[in-house]
Amino acid sequence: MLLVLVDAPGGELDEISQQALTFARRLAGGDAVHALAIGADAASAAGALGAHGVAALHVAQHDALSAFAPDAHAATLVELAGRLSPAAIVGSGTERGNDVLARSAARLDATFAAGCVDATAGDPLRVTRVRWGGSLLEEANVHGATPVLSVAPHAVAIEEAPAGEPAIEAFAPTLTDADLAVRVSDHVGVGGGGISLADAKVVVSGGRGAGSAEGFAPIEELAGLLGGAVGCSRAVTMAGWRPHTDQVGQTGTKIAPDIYIPCGISGATQHMAGCKGAKRILAINADREASIFANADYAVIGDLHQVVPAISAEIRRVRDG
Repeated sequence: MLLVLVDAPGGELDEISQQALTFARRLAGGDAVHALAIGADAASAAGALGAHGVAALHVAQHDALSAFAPDAHAATLVELAGRLSPAAIVGSGTERGNDVLARSAARLDATFAAGCVDATAGDPLRVTRVRWGGSLLEEANVHGATPVLSVAPHAVAIEEAPAGEPAIEAFAPTLTDADLAVRVSDHVGVGGGGISLADAKVVVSGGRGAGSAEGFAPIEELAGLLGGAVGCSRAVTMAGWRPHTDQVGQTGTKIAPDIYIPCGISGATQHMAGCKGAKRILAINADREASIFANADYAVIGDLHQVVPAISAEIRRVRDG
């Protein structure tokens, strides 16, 4: 049996968790897959979990779990693992997912392998995982009992396996004050009209080529016309033109939009690690030698301050026509 830590805010199973479930089901090879969701409303995700072959949903309920607390979440996962004795623990390779899984592995004195894209059961367990910002794949053996694996976001295609409604088992984990020493106390809303980079279907980003904070005006206009979010490169955040929450990349947000439009971005490895999940990339850059063109589906060689306003003007003309 495998245990999967899933995220189901408001009872809605998120996309990254669906990817982790597909990964876990393949690794299980026909054995049962159980899921752990934290929060009283998580039980509402039972139907969605059943569509992914989950045999049982364990819902952790505790007043202290109303806000994210990595050690409390880890303690909850470890307590459940102690009851179920799973062959492996799997979760999403998001920032929060990796945080909780790493703490869980430490409590279990187990091996933690992050960023996995494939795994083969055996003794030892063999995994394939992304390294160096997604620039290479590593094959490694994972030794020890109850290995803990995180699944690289947007690296596993979601496959459903309907198995009926899973059994729902609620439990109240035992938590200590130490488990709550670090917890989220407040949230800062995202810009872009409430559309987050991680969820946006269209992302328009600017790089050093924007020239200044004011140079993002045409990028913001295009993103607004397309109903998308505005992103940027690390060079932009370091210059203070945009907040870190807008950064796309290895040390920023990893995105998977239907289309990604990087403007004036050279295409450094760290940036491409954050947008490799994009279905299509339309790159705009004045430098025809920019490395980003090697990863682009479509390329426009030109000054973004001329090209982007022209695209916006054409969109308005077609809509008004």
